[in-house]
Amino acid sequence: MNISLLEPLGITEEEVRTYAKELEAKGHKFTYYDTKTTDPEELARRSAGQDIVMIANNKYPAEVVEKADALKMIAVAFTGIDHVATDVCKEKGIMICNCAGYSNTSVSELAVGMAIGLYRKLSECEAAVRGGKTSAGLTGQEIGGKTVGIVGCGKIGTQAARLFKAFGAKVLAYSRHLQESWAAEGIEYADLDTLLSTSDIVSVHLPLNANTRGFLSADKIALMKESAILINCARGPIIDNAALAKALAEKKIAGAAIDVFDMEPPIPSDYPLLGAPNVLLTPHVAFLTKEAMKRRAAIEFANVHAYLDGKPENVCAL
Repeated sequence: MNISLLEPLGITEEEVRTYAKELEAKGHKFTYYDTKTTDPEELARRSAGQDIVMIANNKYPAEVVEKADALKMIAVAFTGIDHVATDVCKEKGIMICNCAGYSNTSVSELAVGMAIGLYRKLSECEAAVRGGKTSAGLTGQEIGGKTVGIVGCGKIGTQAARLFKAFGAKVLAYSRHLQESWAAEGIEYADLDTLLSTSDIVSVHLPLNANTRGFLSADKIALMKESAILINCARGPIIDNAALAKALAEKKIAGAAIDVFDMEPPIPSDYPLLGAPNVLLTPHVAFLTKEAMKRRAAIEFANVHAYLDGKPENVCAL
């Protein structure tokens, strides 16, 4: 079969070639593009005649899928697949496999790091040192003793919960599926409104789909305590970010740490959160660690091999 990796995976070219040799040894043709493109025409050109394409978090739109007449499988080196035209793939019988689990540690660690960043006013502390100032006005808070609400307590959310508990926090979880392990780990289930109204730290770990888009609306944000902070390392559109910026400006909540937006960075200069107070912003890096990149590459190529062997794994859509 013809197999193309359409964008870099965050590993070295030597590592890519090592994976490629395993496929070529089985008689498959492998093509690697070491530059990323968002141009649909170029994506269509790279996909032409390919049985399998491999992508990361680059958009793979409907117009590209429609032109890819030979395409049978898309291997996505990411957890979410909302950047892929799944409806068209379903119509054409194209299988989509993801790399669930590769970034559980990296994302959960950043969520905790963001909470520490806000609580200990790290941005302000650095500015104070660089500006020749003292610690005046920089008294922080501790995670220990606080209530942390995990919105979407799947594998990443559960790992984040464990980390917050290690700091001595009480953890509440809202999720569509209850886990038997929660009780043993000291994680308490709560309905969404109760979680939002009682938590000091709310950390979002939901997938983006039709049911979760705009999930944390202005009304839901209004339930949060004025002293609470909101962390989003999941997907930007899950939160009404204009409403969040307004709540921050009106001091209805104390702060927010946001890694994901309504679009991929760079963020437009008029984006509401850029002008909001007490916001820690990062350019979608929650998944981006050396360790996670190696894990996802291994899973990505394993998914291709599993498909070729007739035993597909991590199937998200067909």
